[in-house]
Amino acid sequence: MLPASHEATQGRPPVAQWLEHRAYTSGVPGSSPGRRIHTMVHIHEKIDFTASVYIVFENKILLHMHKKLNMWLPPGGHIELDEDPNEAVVREAKEETGLDVVLVGEERKYTSSFGARDLIPPRFLNRHYFDSKKTHEHIDHVYFGRAFSADARHEVAGGEIRWFSKEELEENAFDILEDVRHHALIALQELG
Repeated sequence: MLPASHEATQGRPPVAQWLEHRAYTSGVPGSSPGRRIHTMVHIHEKIDFTASVYIVFENKILLHMHKKLNMWLPPGGHIELDEDPNEAVVREAKEETGLDVVLVGEERKYTSSFGARDLIPPRFLNRHYFDSKKTHEHIDHVYFGRAFSADARHEVAGGEIRWFSKEELEENAFDILEDVRHHALIALQELG
């Protein structure tokens, strides 16, 4: 059931109201009323917006073995309803690697009473299928970022995570997807 008050729903589309309600109530397994639960947000059954980051440290790129897809990918995930792509990718990087990441690019805050600010734009905007049946797509905001430490850890105990050199990416002994290698090599070229 959606929030009843007009103030609680004003200006938001019905799907956003429903998802917010699910995230703040006991409708989500393991939740309790008033406690926000981190849920994977599917805004649409066909396309979701995501954000990923190629993290550079000491001329290497960090990739992790995706816990569901079983392939080497940069950290990233869905953009939640209450965050912008910059916030999403920094949060995802922290959750999936334990690292604090600084995005590369220019942002600016204005003195406007509307709270205007320019976000750091993605280096690439990638559209791809998430599943082999080609029924669901992601539009991924692809960022470049820097870490201040190599002390990354996978979000799942025992999960694979590693720093790749330019040579390892070029040799491709780890069978990394073409677009992932392409973006990673450009990140190393620009930030290495």
